[in-house]
Amino acid sequence: MGTVQHSLFPYLDECLSTPLTEREKHLVKILELIQIEKFVPVTANRQWLGRPIKEREAIARAFVAKAVLNYQHTSSLRNALLSTPNLRVICGFTKRGDVVSESTFSRAFAEYAEVGLGGIVHDFLVEENLGTELIGHISRDATAIVGREKPAKKIKAVKVARKKGRPAKDEIREPAEPKRLDVQRGQTAEEAIAGLPVVCDRGIKKNAKGYTETWNGFKLHLDVNDFGVPISALLTSASVHDSQAAIPLMKLTSGKVTYCYDLMDAAYDAAQIWDQSRELGHVPIIDKNPRGKEVVPMAPHEAVRYNERTAAERCNSRLKEEFGGRSVMVRGADKVMLHLMFGVLALSADQLLKVAGC
Repeated sequence: MGTVQHSLFPYLDECLSTPLTEREKHLVKILELIQIEKFVPVTANRQWLGRPIKEREAIARAFVAKAVLNYQHTSSLRNALLSTPNLRVICGFTKRGDVVSESTFSRAFAEYAEVGLGGIVHDFLVEENLGTELIGHISRDATAIVGREKPAKKIKAVKVARKKGRPAKDEIREPAEPKRLDVQRGQTAEEAIAGLPVVCDRGIKKNAKGYTETWNGFKLHLDVNDFGVPISALLTSASVHDSQAAIPLMKLTSGKVTYCYDLMDAAYDAAQIWDQSRELGHVPIIDKNPRGKEVVPMAPHEAVRYNERTAAERCNSRLKEEFGGRSVMVRGADKVMLHLMFGVLALSADQLLKVAGC
């Protein structure tokens, strides 16, 4: 950031017709920290027939700018690029005629979604800036993501009623199907994630005031550190219970950073999750689910640490209000995830800059 402030900003001010605004300087810092252009995929077809790689790099930077500036539509981003010379140069389009059409933006977005560009860049950002740090708490939470497609129809599996009581002599019964949490314990993070549904469907939850809310779409599950920087992100169907993503996220985050405590609310109160956290060398602090019984309150020192879990709630709120989490205009889990990951990237870089005092 020192190089950006002392070398890049003066250079840009000399090259541009108007000085950079504070908002534009902040965008430059975020783009320089993320460096998404280094990860833009190159395909054989594009080398011979398609768009130049420099153009694809500029498009990727523009999508990050869309999240930072909180534009709801790609058309709004494109209009801003056409009308704002500074923004155009920052993203990598030399002149007004270089700004591509909306359809080209859409094709590039589909390419990035296919290869999971957002996740690749975010993993690098976390490893580069936090890989050697000791993190105190990882706060785990999920948030509703409203989709723009019809929810998939649920196909109810026909369940054969199991006979009650002990089996008769020589009677052979099929073993009960293992629970997903038990299966996840013996899987890698990638295998467990692959077993989670990602189709658009209907979700239901109780809000902070106790009222029931429903939505069509997805759930974004986040692991967040003490300073509100997302470490891992996972997208599932809206109907997936929060606890089903806990073990994959735990394993995913443990492979990226070193941390001490797992902080989760009562939705994650399951024996398998407690055991997995301890097995990975962490201390689980999970709010107890009463399940109709009296609950022993947390010890005072645990309650103090549990209050740090608000970092995840603030992160979810910022993602939705400031970085495009509420404006999902694409269809399909891969594209929805990429849209959200551009916001997660922008949010992560913004928080890292705040922590560094830049």
